[in-house]
Parts: sequence; structure tokens; C-alpha cells
Amino acid sequence: MSTPVHVAVLMGGWSSEREVSLITGAGVADALERVGYRVTRIDMDRDIAVRLADVKPDVVFNALHGTPGEDGTVQGMMDLMGLKYTHSGLATSVIAIDKQLTKSALVPHGIPMPGGMVVESAGLYSNDPLPRPYVLKPVNEGSSVGVAIVTDSSNYGNPIGRDVQGPWQQFDHLLAEPFIRGRELTVAVLGDRALCVTELQPKSGFYDFEAKYTEGKTEHICPAQIPDDVTEAMLGWALQAHRVLGCRGASRSDFRWDDTQGVDGVFLLEVNTQPGMTPLSLVPEQAKQVGISYEQLVDILVKEALA
Repeated sequence: MSTPVHVAVLMGGWSSEREVSLITGAGVADALERVGYRVTRIDMDRDIAVRLADVKPDVVFNALHGTPGEDGTVQGMMDLMGLKYTHSGLATSVIAIDKQLTKSALVPHGIPMPGGMVVESAGLYSNDPLPRPYVLKPVNEGSSVGVAIVTDSSNYGNPIGRDVQGPWQQFDHLLAEPFIRGRELTVAVLGDRALCVTELQPKSGFYDFEAKYTEGKTEHICPAQIPDDVTEAMLGWALQAHRVLGCRGASRSDFRWDDTQGVDGVFLLEVNTQPGMTPLSLVPEQAKQVGISYEQLVDILVKEALA
């Protein structure tokens, strides 16, 4: 009888997305055991290289979110150690975590993304970098961290008040983008296949960026009830982004769609190289929609990493 493949599931860490990563890691580890893998669960700390050297896995399932698990740091360490691991490699991770670098890579390939610029946070207290409404977000944090929509009626002040709570208090530089009115949609890519489009709809009231991340506020419509040409455009751009950036395993592209503009109203916001993998996350949900179970999904990711 052959020895089962040994997978170390790397989770937790110290990013702002630690708790989501722990849920992702637990779900992945349980599923891999059901498939028949030998699994070691590792909550990452500063001794992670020593831990991995002791454990000697055949492959690492990277279930980390945010820095340093998503920005190339952990990927570079595992490359140096000669370890195989799931999801994207060093260069891809460095580019994709940085929203401005992502634009520089994708826009020349014809993928529509919002305009905008990187601004110094201190300058926001004297004048707006763009006409209102506009969005401010950290350049290289996970999409759930520190997004502010600045409107004429927002309580940030005009100009933004120095003492008002917002991402300008935590980050020296921010990405300023025009606010795209309309609907929030997302596409998962697995291997070399765009799965489907999910719309994220508010259950009540006005939908802003943060409604997406508050449990119970957002309903997933999967597959999204949108025109076929818009669906095809999003699937195509998500797959193209995955390829251009050199993503491996699973990625998730988040879109904004102004539905008064047809296909011309579609804008890709960012590409996530370490998308959530809790059993209720968007990637497993889309995989299920196309006939891939959660167990099959994690098995596919491990097999691709081993290959």
C-alpha cells in the first residue's frame, strides 16, 4: 500500500485577515483528510521555516490571506526551501497584492480597470485628488481592509478631516479611483478555466464596498442573472488576468459593473491570488455550481502544486 501524500496546511499568521485564514485552513485540512491525504495543520508564526523543515511535507497548501502569505514573502521562503506549494508563486504574488502594479500589468492587455492614482494620505486633508464620488483604498492590502467611499454627503468632511476615522490614518499612501456606480460581481478561475460569475447583492439599503464583508448583509447570486455578453466578457477578462499575471491554482477577479453601460460598464478592480476557501466562500461556491465538490477542489489544487 502506497504512503499517502503529506500536505502541510499553512494558515493563520498575523495579518488583519488571520481569522478568515484559520477558517479556510480548517476547512481545507478536513477536506484533504477526507480525500485520503496525510495532513499537518500549521498556524504560522515567526518560526515557520523551522516548522516546515521539521515537518518535511510533500507539498504545502497555502491557506494564508493578506501579508506575508499573499505578498510573495512566504512564497519566496518556500522557493528557497525547495518546497512545492499551492496557489501563485513569488513574482505573481508581489504584483497582484499591489493594486497599482496589477493595473500596470493588465491594462496594456486591454483589460478594463478604473483610472486613478496613488496619493499621499496627508494631502487629502487639503484637497480631493479626484472629483467626488471616489474610492480610497490601501495599495497592497486585502480587499477587505480599509476601503472608503468619499461622496459629497459622506461624513468624512470636505476636505477630509484630519481627525476623521479612515484608511488615511493607517496608511501613508492610498490608491484613489473613480467610484464605479452599479453592481459588484466576481469570477473564480481554477487552473485554466473561468468558472462562473457571482453577483454580490445587498439584502437591504444602499450597497457600498463594505457591505460585501459584513456577514448577513450580502446575498450571493450564483450564477449572476446578467446579460450573456457581460457574463462572457467577465469570464474572458478574469481568465486573461489569471494568465497575464501568471497565477497558479485558484484566483478570484472582482468586478464592478455599471449596468446602464452594457459591456462598456465592466471594470476589473483586483485579482486575489489567495481567495477565501472556507466551505461558504465564493470560489468553492462557484466550483460547486460547475460540478466540482469542495473535496475535489482542494484535491485539484494539491495535485496541480505537486505537478
